[in-house]
Amino acid sequence: MRPMVLDPLFAPVSTLPGVGPKIAKLLSEFIGSRPESDATVADLLFHIPHSVIDRRHRPGIAYSENGDVVTLDVTIDRHHPGPRGGKVPYRITAFDDTGSISFVFFHPRRDWLEKQFPPGERRIVSGKVEWFNERPQMVHPDYVLAPDEAETMPAIEPIYPMTAGLSPKTLQKALFAALDRLPELPEWQNEPYLRQTGWPSFNDALTTVHRPQERQDVQPESEYIQRLAYDEVLASQLALALVRAQMRQQGGIARKPSGQLQQSVINALPFSLTKGQADAIKDINDDLAEPVRMLRLLQGDVGSGKTVVALAAVAQMVEAGAQACVMAPTEILARQHFASMKPVCDAAGLRIALLTGKDTAKNRRATQEQLDDGTIDLVVGTHALFQGSVTFKDLGLVVVDEQHRFGVHQRLALSSKGKGVDVLVMTATPIPRTLLLSTFGDMDVSKLTEKPAGRKPITTVSASLNRLEEVVGRIRAALADGQKAYWVCPLVEESEKIDLAAVEERHRVLEHALNMRVSLVHGRMTADEKDAAMQDFKTGVTRLLVATTVIEVGVDVPDATIIVIEHAERFGLAQLHQLRGRVGRGDKASTCLLLYKGPLGETAGARLNIMRQTNDGFLIAEEDLKLRGGGEILGTRQSGTPGFRIARAEDHADLMEVARDDSRLILATDPNLESARGKALRCLLYLFGRDEAIRLLRAG
Repeated sequence: MRPMVLDPLFAPVSTLPGVGPKIAKLLSEFIGSRPESDATVADLLFHIPHSVIDRRHRPGIAYSENGDVVTLDVTIDRHHPGPRGGKVPYRITAFDDTGSISFVFFHPRRDWLEKQFPPGERRIVSGKVEWFNERPQMVHPDYVLAPDEAETMPAIEPIYPMTAGLSPKTLQKALFAALDRLPELPEWQNEPYLRQTGWPSFNDALTTVHRPQERQDVQPESEYIQRLAYDEVLASQLALALVRAQMRQQGGIARKPSGQLQQSVINALPFSLTKGQADAIKDINDDLAEPVRMLRLLQGDVGSGKTVVALAAVAQMVEAGAQACVMAPTEILARQHFASMKPVCDAAGLRIALLTGKDTAKNRRATQEQLDDGTIDLVVGTHALFQGSVTFKDLGLVVVDEQHRFGVHQRLALSSKGKGVDVLVMTATPIPRTLLLSTFGDMDVSKLTEKPAGRKPITTVSASLNRLEEVVGRIRAALADGQKAYWVCPLVEESEKIDLAAVEERHRVLEHALNMRVSLVHGRMTADEKDAAMQDFKTGVTRLLVATTVIEVGVDVPDATIIVIEHAERFGLAQLHQLRGRVGRGDKASTCLLLYKGPLGETAGARLNIMRQTNDGFLIAEEDLKLRGGGEILGTRQSGTPGFRIARAEDHADLMEVARDDSRLILATDPNLESARGKALRCLLYLFGRDEAIRLLRAG
């Protein structure tokens, strides 16, 4: 049961004054934390400002800089309405001791303006000044007040992320009403830690952030934002710690086979293991031998050989008498995993099957029967297939590939498919330490840092789009020499149609310039069309593939040696690195060419520099985090850390570490959150939407 003290914060925003059905719907789409349900008062309060306007800046008309927001004390001079029905804006002139200014209005209501700006009277006017033909003007001022009303204008005004259809004044009014509903909450933080940090209470922090007194009050390093960010990351870390405790409690099965089957798999490989692979396999074997469920994340850069480690884990599980499944995010990837695993499985005597959405009902039934009677050891498919009705005789291991949004709940749901199921999650997106803590804090981690033997490093160069003809000439020579190449176009326009036109146009231009058939792959094509184009490229019917970023993950053409990334300045670092990983998968030297349109901004320039300097995905991920926040790294579009509304990975990384240690200590001393602080922490979990973790307390 949610603590009653939180009820005012979980009321829908429509209960606030001034928030009608239309605004409530807009707010739910914009800031609601749960799909399908209305935004709450808490959602609104956690929508925090990103900056402020200082209305205390009063330089006088003549000293107002172009583009500055200023507050002026002026006397109204005259109205200049312009001809009726004409396009000329309505102007009002005013003056102070230093000079004169025009206030400009488009589509004016004349009677309202005459009332607001009475000639000969004083007005306090605040807004952005622009100098035009050496004269200052202010278009549609933010505030126009009589001197006796000047106090009603905030000195420091918070600025919020906005959405179309919502006015700042409406949002502000709703926020002030929400602050009035803030109940007195129990303190969930450790008192000595609060004294040490000098942080305010939760209520004081939230109130100050929405009613800042100084510009720095809303900065990431202010004690108010730090306090709220820590509350948020503590809720997240505590929830992860509870999930981990629950999975540990459910107990695993100690599996200690002889390792013969695993050795057969390793012997069937056409290469020897890297040190990283051998270490990861040892970590997994040690996990499986314990009577505790494995929950391990295998992080490996593009092409570092994670699949081999997964197969070794599968072999260990099968020899111990249980089954395994490998789940991929897309059908293309599932098929690719199956194709690369099958020869090794056949050689080692592992019975492998593929399960996809394209299977006929008859095939599907046959596979299901074999899973139920245990004649299939390993099944490969997409995540979607395992959410539903698939059953096993004895599922012991689940390998989840490349799914960042495969969250805590899915990890728990999967476990219900068998007894004491062990879980291995693999990712080719190198994840910086901070995000690792925030997203996979409940897991042990193994890293693969070297590439398999024989792989050559990729040379990365950048060139301006002005040199396009020269680049096409180089590609022509390389293709004539028998090489294969990718040409990637960005997906950036607001309109998919323009994007499509851009990639189709580039395809047409290249076919014409090279005088040969070129394959094309983009998101609007059907799966069959994409497969056919990829197949042509793989088998060498075509030697150049023009594509949008659909090829980012998992496409494997070992003899492709060149990738051209057009408009590289529009891509994030992690994405550039993933794309570059499409080449350098064979034994030939490979090249990545970053084509950019100048002049480059500072961040874009820094990104291309890092790409030229290093092939190390882990280093790139850390740099990416510094350059642009954590959102993009895990494939979610918004900036900021996934799943967080206040905390930001680049600003609050140190808090993540403290919160993880704090949550472990809390559960060690108060595993069921029964103490006074424990009960307050239950409030915290509910407040930040981590209530699934509370259900685990009850279940356990």
